[in-house]
Amino acid sequence: MYSLVAGAQNMTPPKAECENLMNSALPFAEQMLQKHGEFFPYGAALKATSEIVSFAGYDGHEQPPSNDIIRLLKEGFIKGAKSGEYKATALVYDVKIVLPSSGKKSDAISVSLNHRDNYSVTVFFPYQLLNGQLTFGEAFAQKGAADVFPSK
Repeated sequence: MYSLVAGAQNMTPPKAECENLMNSALPFAEQMLQKHGEFFPYGAALKATSEIVSFAGYDGHEQPPSNDIIRLLKEGFIKGAKSGEYKATALVYDVKIVLPSSGKKSDAISVSLNHRDNYSVTVFFPYQLLNGQLTFGEAFAQKGAADVFPSK
């Protein structure tokens, strides 16, 4: 659905697993944007058993800063990565970015993907929300921070 590559058969297993995880996690952000015009950061993980699980962060505050929730989610991902529970993680949050194609600022859904096999990428889905209508621009990716799984 959101594939950045034409032929999935050419993808490495870590990339394919991360893309499947991203495709599973992304629709929630779209639903929240269409219904509420915003969403809190959330995540998903691919367990070692290949089951996908979803995560939300809560720090006890009604409307916590997004950075606090991102930190909580990332801490949980790191713990699961160290224990071997997770093969891959996806952290989904709303950002403002500069579009590489035009240099203009845009809202975007950011999906930070990390895999235990040294694969890390952040995918951006620029969007506009006008009169309740959500439209997407051209997605792009950049090298991720590789900050969830221990280095091999």
